[in-house]
Amino acid sequence: MRKVGLLFASVFWGLTLHAQAGLPKLTLRNIEGKSVRLDTLSNQGKPMIVSFFATWCKPCNRELQAINEVYADWQEETGVKLIAVSIDQAQNINKVKPLVDEHGWPYEVLLDPNGDLKRALGVQLIPYVMVLDGTGTIVFKHNGYTDGAEEELYEKVKEACGK
Repeated sequence: MRKVGLLFASVFWGLTLHAQAGLPKLTLRNIEGKSVRLDTLSNQGKPMIVSFFATWCKPCNRELQAINEVYADWQEETGVKLIAVSIDQAQNINKVKPLVDEHGWPYEVLLDPNGDLKRALGVQLIPYVMVLDGTGTIVFKHNGYTDGAEEELYEKVKEACGK
């Protein structure tokens, strides 16, 4: 009986690690200064990618640029939406919009200068990406970036929408 209980507990623990609740009840500002409540973000039943970055983080910028090159195709096939979250501190926040504009990134960009969202989600290192399924459940997390890693990310997006 004890072994069955341990087995159940380990399976339950594994499932909770794999799929977590969505974004916390926090409010951040976007690069236009508008307040955005994270727990209300939705993509009409389609997956979302949340990508943490900073203007000074070269791998972050390479990742967001690599995704940008295929983003239109990703959206067409899966309807995915990417939300980029800058963790630049307040004194550097004015560098975010020029960087986004320079690269022509079509993403929704949120500002987390105090690290509230980063802390709430346990993000330690950037770049850090998460995939949320159509219900807003976090189904994949990954930190770091190497060239080509966006292909694995896209596979996770397709899994999140059942493709």
